[in-house]
Amino acid sequence: MNTNNKLKIFNDPIYGFITIPNTLIFDLIAHKYFQRLRRISQMGLSYLVYPGAHHTRFHHALGCLHLMQNAVRILRFKGVSISDSEEDGLYIAILLHDIGHGPFSHAMEHSIVENISHETISLKFMEALNIEFDGALDVAISMFKGDYNRKFFGQLISGQLDIDRSDYLKRDSFYTGVSEGNINSERLISMMNVINDELVIEEKGIYSIEKFLTARRLMYWQVYLHKTSLVAEQMITRILKRAKELTHKGVKLEASSALSFFLNNSTNSNNFEISTLNQFSLLDDYDIMSALKSWQFHDDFVLSRLSEMILNRNLLKIKLRNKAFSSSKLEAVKKDVMLEYKLDTHEASYFVFHGHVENLAYNPKQGGLKILYKNGNTKDIIKASDHLSSKVLSKTVSKHYICFPKDIL
Repeated sequence: MNTNNKLKIFNDPIYGFITIPNTLIFDLIAHKYFQRLRRISQMGLSYLVYPGAHHTRFHHALGCLHLMQNAVRILRFKGVSISDSEEDGLYIAILLHDIGHGPFSHAMEHSIVENISHETISLKFMEALNIEFDGALDVAISMFKGDYNRKFFGQLISGQLDIDRSDYLKRDSFYTGVSEGNINSERLISMMNVINDELVIEEKGIYSIEKFLTARRLMYWQVYLHKTSLVAEQMITRILKRAKELTHKGVKLEASSALSFFLNNSTNSNNFEISTLNQFSLLDDYDIMSALKSWQFHDDFVLSRLSEMILNRNLLKIKLRNKAFSSSKLEAVKKDVMLEYKLDTHEASYFVFHGHVENLAYNPKQGGLKILYKNGNTKDIIKASDHLSSKVLSKTVSKHYICFPKDIL
């Protein structure tokens, strides 16, 4: 454990100075597992759309820590009992909530790592750190898993109005320049309270909640599910799948030792042991981009062409609509690609594919978000608001997409 921890503040462009509350938090931040987040993009390949979106998971984690400190201070001021161990648990859980993210956010989860989410990997990192720190993360792990006996702690970490969303909406808005996402995180936190072990928002904060939910909906369509970001993530996922497929066929690919490990091995929730975790901790965005720079010259047409397209931002064409694309439409485009590029059906599927995305701004089934009135009564935000339409905010909206090469129209 590091004892030379004199640095106690970070200068953040969103909140100003962020204070590190104690040596345990500092030591976790200084740990190599956490420092890796400096090399993991917060928004994946969204910088291909918004050039300023180069901020990292490291930025976001520190921002969440800052907001959680504000939340603890506000709730204690309002008479909510939070012990020192619970305070540390909250700080550690929110600091490490995204530590399991792989390169370019979600691309790893759907390619070279199978059936294991970044939340599961985050938990594995926390359990490994807990051994190293002699059980100091016990409370944080319980809160992160939702097992802790006080419900509102879990809501602060992962809920309809959690600290995670409170930071990433404001931060991503700042770095992309999309003003629609610029929520007032501090105002939202100042309106928090706890009633019957449940996180609520005081009545005078109702308009801030309306802005928060609207901002989340708009940011998903305008930023997180932007069609260019969507096709870029789909392409890099397919590049990694192709690389793994070739590796399993005995094809030698240039890659870092960490990336080679995952290309050569089938990794899933059943075999993700500590040795796998250590390999994962060595993997970041730079491994992937370095590999793409090499793979663009590979003999395999699929791997080289897709890698070159990502590097030079010459992406596949993507079309979105409310109605699903027919299988006959997909097959017709795929046949054109097979003829144009001289590919078989399997190879053409890397260039022609379809799917759908969903946007749900508010999900009452996940605990909801309650407004606290002065008389002590509570009401769900959808029923309390005279502005928001429940049909818009609490209904899943789906859009369907098809991707194909631009020269195949």
